[in-house]
Amino acid sequence: MSYIAAQDRYEKMPYVRSGRSGLKLPQVSLGLWHNFGDDRPIENSRKILRAAFDRGVTHFDLANNYGVPYGSAERNFGAVFAQDFLPYRDELIISTKAGYDMWPGPYGEWGSRKYVLASLDQSLQRMGLDYVDIFYSHRPDPETPLEETMGALDRAVRSGKALYAGVSNYSAEQTTQAARIMRELGTPLLIHQPSYSMINRWVEDGLLDTLEEEGIGCIVYSPLAQGLLTDRYLGGVPADSRAATSRFLPAERIDTELARDLDEIASSRGQKLAQMALSWVLKDPRVTSVLIGASSVEQLEVNLAAVEGPAFTEDELERIDKLTRPASSPA
Repeated sequence: MSYIAAQDRYEKMPYVRSGRSGLKLPQVSLGLWHNFGDDRPIENSRKILRAAFDRGVTHFDLANNYGVPYGSAERNFGAVFAQDFLPYRDELIISTKAGYDMWPGPYGEWGSRKYVLASLDQSLQRMGLDYVDIFYSHRPDPETPLEETMGALDRAVRSGKALYAGVSNYSAEQTTQAARIMRELGTPLLIHQPSYSMINRWVEDGLLDTLEEEGIGCIVYSPLAQGLLTDRYLGGVPADSRAATSRFLPAERIDTELARDLDEIASSRGQKLAQMALSWVLKDPRVTSVLIGASSVEQLEVNLAAVEGPAFTEDELERIDKLTRPASSPA
């Protein structure tokens, strides 16, 4: 059956302006890092994407190397887009990135103009798009001059293959330098995508202040700390969990006692731990949006309910701070 989006899709989701730009993003965006590659049934991915848009999630976030194998998340998203979302293209914000290893040889990763622009062309081809709304430098390159990487982002926007430019995983100092270069080129940075959560608070040590000063939006990835801030690990590490099977979340990082303590606070607020973790990140006005993943429609719906959560009391914030400070290093 052909897909018709829900008529009431914009009634519950709040939308927030990204920095000092003209673009608004949903407070909760859908990231396709996990669960959308060839290792997952595409029909399940399709159900999640449909359900997200029906609930006001207008932003789908990808990268060239998302999915198993690399590129499969973009390719699968492109197939679903062609089937379901083509009539709604002007209602969608679609982003992708270049920076991590993607193909063999010296031109397959980092931040050279050669790699960045070739990657964008490949991403557009996989997704069947004429342009993306946001194109990111996925990580800073320690050897390529920042002027070259930012020049490639500027070129992507001027060519019409991207509407806005962003960076991800850049430090406060690197972000300041990147913002200056992009201003001089005439293509201001729209947004920064850092990791941030109750237990990964490195952005509080200067980056959020920098983004506010520069007028750059902030969209947070891993707000649930790869599942640590969910009920998944309250009783230990399940054999089929990400901590037991993924290199991104080694089991030794699991602190079940901390999760249980935080879950007590969430329960007193009438929320699940994941909902409280998302609400906590969104409480900062410098945060434009949070990226969530989802392996099912049910999980998606639970997380989207975070936007309806109660405001934090001073006592709740103090209790969370005692459990989660000092700030940790980037994930």
